Amino acid sequence: QVHLVVSGGGLVQPGGSLTLSCVASGFTFSNYVMSWYRQAPGKEREFVARISSTAGSTNYADSVKGRFTISRDNVKNTVSLQMISLKPEDTAVYYCNAKRFREYWGQGTQVTVSS
Repeated sequence: QVHLVVSGGGLVQPGGSLTLSCVASGFTFSNYVMSWYRQAPGKEREFVARISSTAGSTNYADSVKGRFTISRDNVKNTVSLQMISLKPEDTAVYYCNAKRFREYWGQGTQVTVSS
């Protein structure tokens, strides 16, 4: 059974930092492209960051470039999203995604950026 367990969300002040983690099980993690998406209230889910199966390449939404860093550990079956210089507009539920021939989603974690 596939599981993507997300943790690390919370409340942070503008300019602060958070790191999200997603621990995967039930599939061959190292074969999958891993991504983070987010969904703000009243908006559609949007792409945030992606990392290739071997961590050889990464992609970011323009809105987070230079502030967010995606990484993965294929031994620990974990993908992380380090977020710095957080802004109120980063407030959203953040989801972990795994994709190859199939696609899997984690349960989401709330990130709130507010003073």
